Amino acid sequence: MFGINGWEFVIIVVIAMLVIGPERLPTYAEQLGAMVRRGRDLLQNAKARVDDELGPEFSDVDWSKLDPRQYDPRKIVRDALMDDSPSAYTRSAAAQAADGAAARNGMSATSAGPAAEPGKAPYDDEAT
Repeated sequence: MFGINGWEFVIIVVIAMLVIGPERLPTYAEQLGAMVRRGRDLLQNAKARVDDELGPEFSDVDWSKLDPRQYDPRKIVRDALMDDSPSAYTRSAAAQAADGAAARNGMSATSAGPAAEPGKAPYDDEAT
């Protein structure tokens, strides 16, 4: 809680009781309670408003699956290194780029020109 441990919190409370004094302590405790209740109400109202504005299609979303704190980079790398399935990256990047360019231009990969030939670097006559 705010980077302090239990004993530090107890010391802060004792010092606050000594500084505030027994006469004003009930008043401040009442104000603190009202502030906590008001904050809780604000959070509940904000949650209800977000739920209303998102609509019913987001009511069944499991938000815990989208929490970035659940992802452990070490586990992701370990799983990727231990994966025995064939990778999607076995084709060369030039071949994949040629297929993508051919698909965008409406041509087949074989008629896309020199970039479609395996082992050759792509070359564009008009770019130089």
